[in-house]
Amino acid sequence: MIKEKFFGREEYLKLLNKRVSGLKDNYRQNIAILGDETVGKTSLIFQLLSKFCDNLIITTYLEIRPGSIEYFAKRFIGVLLYNFLINSGEALKEDLDFLLSKSQRYIPRTIEQARSILKTNKRKKTNIFIELLSLCEILHQETGKFCVVILDEFQNLESLGIKHLYREWSKLLLTQKNTMYILTSSLKFKAKTILAKDLSLLFGNFEQIEIGPFDIQTSEKYLNNQLDNLELKIGLKEFLVNFTGGYPLYLKILSEELLKSKEHNLSQILENLLFCDSGILNQRFSNYIKMFFDSPYSNDYISILYLISSGRNKIRDISHILKKQKKDLSARITHLLELDTITRNGDFLKVNDRVFSFWLRFVYQEKLHSLTFDARSQKTKFKDRIQGLINEFYLASQKSLSDRMAELLRLFENETVQLENKKIKLNHFREIKRLEFRGRNLKNGILGRSQDNLWIIAITQGLLTENDILDFSKECRRYRQKPQRKIMVTLENIETNTRLRALDEKILTWDIDDLNQMFDLFAKPRLVR
Repeated sequence: MIKEKFFGREEYLKLLNKRVSGLKDNYRQNIAILGDETVGKTSLIFQLLSKFCDNLIITTYLEIRPGSIEYFAKRFIGVLLYNFLINSGEALKEDLDFLLSKSQRYIPRTIEQARSILKTNKRKKTNIFIELLSLCEILHQETGKFCVVILDEFQNLESLGIKHLYREWSKLLLTQKNTMYILTSSLKFKAKTILAKDLSLLFGNFEQIEIGPFDIQTSEKYLNNQLDNLELKIGLKEFLVNFTGGYPLYLKILSEELLKSKEHNLSQILENLLFCDSGILNQRFSNYIKMFFDSPYSNDYISILYLISSGRNKIRDISHILKKQKKDLSARITHLLELDTITRNGDFLKVNDRVFSFWLRFVYQEKLHSLTFDARSQKTKFKDRIQGLINEFYLASQKSLSDRMAELLRLFENETVQLENKKIKLNHFREIKRLEFRGRNLKNGILGRSQDNLWIIAITQGLLTENDILDFSKECRRYRQKPQRKIMVTLENIETNTRLRALDEKILTWDIDDLNQMFDLFAKPRLVR
């Protein structure tokens, strides 16, 4: 059994607590939390709600579901009043009439307005949404209490039929000084557009917090915490970190299945989850891909996703394979980007969800193109694929960082990528060789020579220092060929001062996250410490 639902994210939780607590000190900072569907945004909010306690601050959480404005109004008022009364000593019921009645003697003006909203709502008054949010200010005037309104998947408000939603809301945000908003969204592309255009304000602007999957260290800690009593094959936890991409949902599901399994057979577990029709991940991904079926371009969308998941993820290659002009594919790719199904990095495309990418490649397409209904044969093939991935990961893990880097450099074909907000051309090298440095800590490196550029790479698994930067800069001066691309690679996090020193010396610094971005783009196993 999984020991706890919430894990990690301490820095985000600390920030949220600080922002919410600051509200009563007349510091209001609205927040938007953005991240993929399975990264744990809602878990973070629930953890905040379970731990935060301040009698001067009323938290109001609503998951925004498609529906009617009338239903939303009842839920909003009900949740607001329930949380207002929660510390009153009253025995509470989740009944709106009960909550209105119980709150009447404490906040009569607020209740009067709430009843008015519920009545006029039946006539579909257009500003119901704004009047609902304004209840928080009336409540503050009556009690001195502040409100934190949390709208989970806030973009679904658009389905409620609210006219001029963002225009009216942005006006309210300018005047509401005692109400703070925390918005969440799994549609990062759409949410960023709304925040940049529709809710971009001089005052009351939203601080954006983008939550990604667990990093490698946190993923390993999670697995160690959940599976500490299991005797697993060496390297299996590391493979799970690589396979899941650090998504908490997948780490949780696989941990639970390993705990239930007697033999800890990962191939069998993944078959049950991903291949079998009743598997929870198979059903999840099957439902997701169905949204493309109603489109006249469904074949294009699915073909693009399959090619990306198969490692043929350069736009020019997709255009060539599908025999379509790049301009014709542009609209399809843009739509997939807007859905946050894929992301673009220079000349490359990537399916964001690594497990979904695997399912597309080895389950969906295999079943789609199978010439036989022999389920046993298909399952055997699937397990062979799984074992092949595990073997590939184990083999890569046994290689040195220098070997992994050299193999990566051999794959470059003059594509462009973006790392650390810097556009980089991945030169096709005619010569790649090992280097030995004479620095105090820097010993190993790689030289890559192309027709018009020279890459000099220093490699260390330890912590980079400013002295290392200076030593490497001196080493690079020994080479006459210009221009030079100077890169320092480490598996450790790089301190700010070290990065600044590297910038002064025109040296790129790549840590393990940067390296894994590159390995992802070339469909190679990630580095896992």
